[in-house]
Amino acid sequence: CLSAAEVSASILSDMQIKVSTEARIAAFAAKDQTDPKRYGELIGQTVHARLADSLKRLDAASADVLRGVQHAQASYQETTSAHSDTLRLMNDHRQERQRDRKLLPWVSLGAVVLAFVLTVTLPRFMASYASTCAVLGATWATTSTGVDACVFYGE
Repeated sequence: CLSAAEVSASILSDMQIKVSTEARIAAFAAKDQTDPKRYGELIGQTVHARLADSLKRLDAASADVLRGVQHAQASYQETTSAHSDTLRLMNDHRQERQRDRKLLPWVSLGAVVLAFVLTVTLPRFMASYASTCAVLGATWATTSTGVDACVFYGE
C-alpha cells in the first residue's frame, strides 16, 4: 500500500495536472480571445451585419441614378437627332428659297411677256367668234364684202 506521503504526493500531482490543464485551457481561450485575426473577422461580421441594409439602399440608389443617367443620355441623343434633323430641314428650305430667288426674275419676265402677248392677242382671238364678241360688248356683223366681223359702234 501507499504511504500518506505518497498519497499526498499523488493528490498533489493530480492537482498540479488538473491546475496545469485548466491553465492550458485558459491560455488557449485567452489566445483565441486576443487573436487579432479572429477579432477582425468578428468586427467585420458585426459591421457588415449593421451596414448591410445601408449598403443595399445605397446599391438601389446607385441603380436608380444609373437608370436616370441612361434615360437622360437617351433623351439627349433623341434631342440631338431632332435638332440635327431640324437644322437639315432649315438648310434644305433655305436652299429652295435661294433657287426660287434665282428663278424669280425669269418668272417675272415671263409674266410680263405673257401679259403683253395676252393683251395683244386675246382681244383679237375673242373677236374671232360671235359669242366672245358679245362678251366684249361689240356686235357680230357681216361686212359688205361678206366677211363676218366683230364691230364696235361708237356713240
